[in-house]
Amino acid sequence: MATFINSICVCGAGTMGSGIAQSAAQAGFATILYELNSAVLEKARAGIVQNLQRLAEKGKISHEEAGAIQNRIRFTDDIQTCQADIFIEAIVEKTEAKTSLFNQLAELNHSDTIFATNTSSLPVTAIAKTVQQPGRVIGMHFFNPATLMKLVEVVETPFTRSAVTETVMELARQMGKVPVLCRDAPGFIVNRVARPYYIESLRLLENNQTSPEQLDRLLEATGFRMGPFRLMDLIGNDINYAVSTSVYEQLQHPERLKPSYIQAAKVQEGKLGKKTGEGYYQYE
Repeated sequence: MATFINSICVCGAGTMGSGIAQSAAQAGFATILYELNSAVLEKARAGIVQNLQRLAEKGKISHEEAGAIQNRIRFTDDIQTCQADIFIEAIVEKTEAKTSLFNQLAELNHSDTIFATNTSSLPVTAIAKTVQQPGRVIGMHFFNPATLMKLVEVVETPFTRSAVTETVMELARQMGKVPVLCRDAPGFIVNRVARPYYIESLRLLENNQTSPEQLDRLLEATGFRMGPFRLMDLIGNDINYAVSTSVYEQLQHPERLKPSYIQAAKVQEGKLGKKTGEGYYQYE
């Protein structure tokens, strides 16, 4: 039997975490957004308020609804105040950091609390097996921007209890998302399929056969909503490169999926895309 969810705590107030928290609050859930860095937390608060104001100005929601949604979100940097039916983490892509967080939260919450990781590339099984009661750990992979993108990959491990899977699938639907169930595997479904879209595009750039602008225009003209370089800039070159590296390593280094030195250089230079003002394109 699926468990009824009343409250959601999102851990990590970066772009993805704040988007998930806003989505949860818009769906009517009592929501906590937890972040250790107070500056990041305040930026997330301001961003959510601004997003809701824009929706109200466009007539998508009323000003009263915007206020009600804001009131459903509690912002905190104190882990001791984090109690919820489900935790969705969107913190740094390091297995040890995620398992440490979940185990801290396990000490503060009841045994039926669900722990969902938003990881886009790390093995969910590796996270689950070092968490207390691994059967309650599952992947819940949202896509950026989380407030708009409908797809959520729900990732089962060999440990995941069926009731946890049912609960998370239903929760995604209640949040207005379209959940797709998959088994834990390198890149899950979307990032596994998408790697050639990015990497082959970068290969052409490495060989001086095209430019980011030219290739983006070409692929967008054939029906893709966003070309690979615009999309990498939106996702963040750091995140995209980390996913490529993770999939490449987990699949035992196939040459066709070798990450690009061009993207590695972008990451080293801090040219991460829209969030830093420069990637393959310049942003104001």
